[in-house]
Amino acid sequence: MPFLELTLRCREAEQPRYEHALEDVGALAVTLLDADADTSNEHAILEPGVGETPLWNDVQLSALFPADTDALLLLAALDAFDPALDFSRAGFRLVEDQDWERAWMDQYVPLRFGARTWIVPWNQPLPEDAHADDAAVVRLDPGLAFGSGTHPTTALCLQWLDALATEGALQQARVLDFGCGSGILALAALKLGAAHAVGVDNDPQALLATADNARRNAVDARLSVYRPQDEPESVYPIVVANILASALDVLAGHLASRVAPGGRIALSGILAGQETELLARYEPWFGDLHVVDEGDWVRIEGRRRS
Repeated sequence: MPFLELTLRCREAEQPRYEHALEDVGALAVTLLDADADTSNEHAILEPGVGETPLWNDVQLSALFPADTDALLLLAALDAFDPALDFSRAGFRLVEDQDWERAWMDQYVPLRFGARTWIVPWNQPLPEDAHADDAAVVRLDPGLAFGSGTHPTTALCLQWLDALATEGALQQARVLDFGCGSGILALAALKLGAAHAVGVDNDPQALLATADNARRNAVDARLSVYRPQDEPESVYPIVVANILASALDVLAGHLASRVAPGGRIALSGILAGQETELLARYEPWFGDLHVVDEGDWVRIEGRRRS
């Protein structure tokens, strides 16, 4: 099945805004590459530090949309979403699945988040530190779904889960991963000691990727996946939602209803500057609300009032 690929170049500092705009108008996937690759200005990818995302001075973004997407209407939607961005030099082409589906493997390295959590590509050996007895290792193949650990929003959630495990809050807990993508957060929670995890996503490909990754990590018996309309009514001591800020706003009441009294929530997918309205939106249900930032992205976390 072909896809419409939009490519554009930007400076590193602008990358989060461009990526957010592309995701907001419906990009199925967004890939970041060195815009100067194969030139004298190419920068090698160094193994990043804890939770750090490797980027370059100039970034090439490649976004995929359904093949029947109208390119001119797409550019108009992007301009309306953020008029300050320049999409005038965007390029388009039709690509087949095999052109891009595994491109991330060429750039992706094992990543560590917090004290124990490791996200390792399925085709790479474990780093030495990941062999520790208490290491929580997720072997990942995102497939066509979002979520490889390299994006700051995912990193913020993985760091939060790792910290909860250190506190003992994850031990034998039930966890809801709302907007599960590749299942990375649900899988990390299970590897960190959760008893059961539920992944919810409106993308059928995400549910397939999550189930497949659960089997690869031998935790499929402890993970269930649902579309939002099929999600059973239940409450959880731990809820994480890594989706867009606009969706977090609309779903505030629903997500609050899923957190048990005294339970914990983490909200991500939020650009710096968007947190003020969301803090006010979630305040009726949650106390101890506070913000953690990583670059241009933030995480909101809080505890459900009894």
